[in-house]
Amino acid sequence: MKNELRFRENGCFKIVQFTDIHWQNGEPVDQKSAALMENVSRAESPDLIVLTGDILSGGGCDDAAESLRQIVEILERCGFPWAAVFGNHDDEGTASRHELMEVMQESDLSLAEPGPEEIPGVGNYVLTVEGSDKTKPVALLYFIDSGSYASTDIGGYDWIRRAQIEWFLSESAKYTASAGHPLPALAFFHIPIPEYDEVWDFHTCYGVKYENVCPPQINSGFFAALHEAGDVMGTFVGHEHINDFWGDLHGIRLCYGRTTGYNCYGKEGFPRGARVIQLREGERQFETWLHLDNGTTVREQQEHTPLQRTFTED
Repeated sequence: MKNELRFRENGCFKIVQFTDIHWQNGEPVDQKSAALMENVSRAESPDLIVLTGDILSGGGCDDAAESLRQIVEILERCGFPWAAVFGNHDDEGTASRHELMEVMQESDLSLAEPGPEEIPGVGNYVLTVEGSDKTKPVALLYFIDSGSYASTDIGGYDWIRRAQIEWFLSESAKYTASAGHPLPALAFFHIPIPEYDEVWDFHTCYGVKYENVCPPQINSGFFAALHEAGDVMGTFVGHEHINDFWGDLHGIRLCYGRTTGYNCYGKEGFPRGARVIQLREGERQFETWLHLDNGTTVREQQEHTPLQRTFTED
């Protein structure tokens, strides 16, 4: 599908983020995830749907490519353009990231791209959003493959690599030079960067943290690159199923999605759902809210203020 994303005549552009669907063979519990996706899409009528990884429980799929085709069929029924990044579980089964990307690209509504072959990962790409007058890009959406597991013996999860960061900075500089200023931008990836811990521990956040943030043990400097580039206003991840908080760190809002899938662990009283993001043309800001499976929307999440820390001098 040709990228024809643009702001509406009312100046808005709406994204629905589904994360951690953990689809596995279309089992009965998967059908609850499908119903959620269709109901939220119907209610919100987004301009773009974004899947932020762990689309599949790859190791539990009899045929991972076929399981992903089942997800694609759901998205086709929803009827909106969509894009995606991979998580750490997607390619644990019978299909590689490249093979799964080929399945994604079979869809007429898919905007997912494999990205440059010379940098790590599959699915590093940028989508532009044109202004309502259809003349030029006025906003950017970055998609980053945050990998799976550490490639060294330190263990834990993978990190966004230096070559990916250099690619991001190059893309950002290109669009900034063309526009004469940094364009409002968002970034989507699966595994949270270490700064998600920092923003929760030391800044006011909104939402809940029911489990530990699980970033890589290496901080490769992606947040520093975001800060230096000056275009990204917010990042959106998944990975942890019972966290949904967001907080502002040095002018960038670090946001969790709301877990969508039923074929994975959750928490009683914490319904599945989606995060909705709305940009406004010409403004360096965005609105975000949750749309839950029970049909309710949560526009004001509870405030979390870190404890005051007292430092004493010797």
